[in-house]
Amino acid sequence: MIGEKLLELVIRFSGISAILFVLAIFLFVFREALPVLTSEKFSVIQFFTSIEWYPTSVNNVRYGTLALIAGTFSVTLLAMAFAVPLGLGGAIFLSEFCGPKLRETLKIVIELLAAIPSVVWGFIGLTVMSRIIVKYTSAPVGVNMLNGAIILALMAVPIIVSIGEDALKAVPDAYREAGQALGATKWQLVYRVLLPAAKNGLLAAVLLGVGRAVGETMAVLMATGHAVHIPHGILDSIRTLTANIAAELGEAPVGSEHYRVLFLTGVLLFTITFLVNLGADLVIRGVRRK
Repeated sequence: MIGEKLLELVIRFSGISAILFVLAIFLFVFREALPVLTSEKFSVIQFFTSIEWYPTSVNNVRYGTLALIAGTFSVTLLAMAFAVPLGLGGAIFLSEFCGPKLRETLKIVIELLAAIPSVVWGFIGLTVMSRIIVKYTSAPVGVNMLNGAIILALMAVPIIVSIGEDALKAVPDAYREAGQALGATKWQLVYRVLLPAAKNGLLAAVLLGVGRAVGETMAVLMATGHAVHIPHGILDSIRTLTANIAAELGEAPVGSEHYRVLFLTGVLLFTITFLVNLGADLVIRGVRRK
């Protein structure tokens, strides 16, 4: 009995500690950003509505994140447009159409793709993908939103495939046997039986892919061109919130207004991630009720 209670306390502490760590990180970031929020020189309205980001201007310092927010969401949405069909298709193939030997080989390859560091993906986008984009499109430069979206999609696909396959494998075999007994073809079985039964797990896989794309730093820093403006097409260069923090935090003097604004950008990014996860949780709950 003592061992069981001790184990229960350890598990409970582990669960609570995860929440405490997240709160501690948020409080640290918010504490560093708080002084700029109380400053009379800083405008919160300009921070959210302006597209001008000139933190080192001598005469007119401006901190506008609207273009950074637009760049973050645009490259994420484009990346998911590439990653979701490929990821779910790969999960369905591995789960239902692939032979045992080929499945094990492909799973190893997918795990290796997931293990590639983001800086390596960024280097691929900077040196290889940029040349391909310039060659086959009318883009003046190859580091742009399309480049970043392709790299983010390649980084998100292994996560979607792995979790999606687990969700499909978790569907009871009785569902498959019942569908086959009714004369359903393989595709009918996938579309009408497996996908509805595994929709919660598949949705979770897609949302984890979205989280991977939103929080990525080095790959988008190297592959998107790092230009601060609202994109009007997929061949425009952009800058994301994460890339902006990574590029400028090391050069901002500690305690300066620029330093505080970058931490405020971190608070904004933290809030966006929280809202995405909250929305995902509400969607999953709604799907379960149906």
